[in-house]
Amino acid sequence: MRPLRSFFLLLCLGFIGLLLGGCASTRLVDSNVQAFSQLQALPVPATYRFERLPSQQAYSSQQEKIEAVARQALAKVGLIEDPRAPYFAAQVYARTDRLLSPDYYWYDPFWGGWGGWGAWGGHGFYGGLSMRFPPPTEYRREVGLILRELASGRVVYETHAQHDGVWSDDLPVFAAMFDAALQGFPNPPAGPRRVNVEIPR
Repeated sequence: MRPLRSFFLLLCLGFIGLLLGGCASTRLVDSNVQAFSQLQALPVPATYRFERLPSQQAYSSQQEKIEAVARQALAKVGLIEDPRAPYFAAQVYARTDRLLSPDYYWYDPFWGGWGGWGAWGGHGFYGGLSMRFPPPTEYRREVGLILRELASGRVVYETHAQHDGVWSDDLPVFAAMFDAALQGFPNPPAGPRRVNVEIPR
């Protein structure tokens, strides 16, 4: 019975390892999205060119990276970049704010206040020597897109996505957020919604 029991134990451990390995290969970017559309259908051809605000022109290298990930998301919904014969003008933006995690206290099981390494509180070992870990950083990101008809000057599509997470690599997360922001294009659901996109780790 013991060899059989060992076999089943190894089999279970192997299965758990496969599950954990599969989970570890992707990460979830959950975005809060809201979009507004006046488009009934896309023109043929559905071409666009990027437009930049003066502040975006001043930081052109960063804006080029944002437009590169937005370009991929726009292509997935049938929009084609063609600066020579554009139907739309597209303005895109992305920004990141660094925040301390609101769960900071959970990282210090022995001390309830704002202390630091080696802060003595006079309550014995568990209350005296603060075993504080460095506070985790959260990143609050937002992306947005505005489409304007060049012939009329009318804004026909506007969408925004917001995501809070712990990953520090901006561009892959921005790419997932632009995908989320364009979900349902050109006729997105009304009102705020949550959109989940999985990306590789």
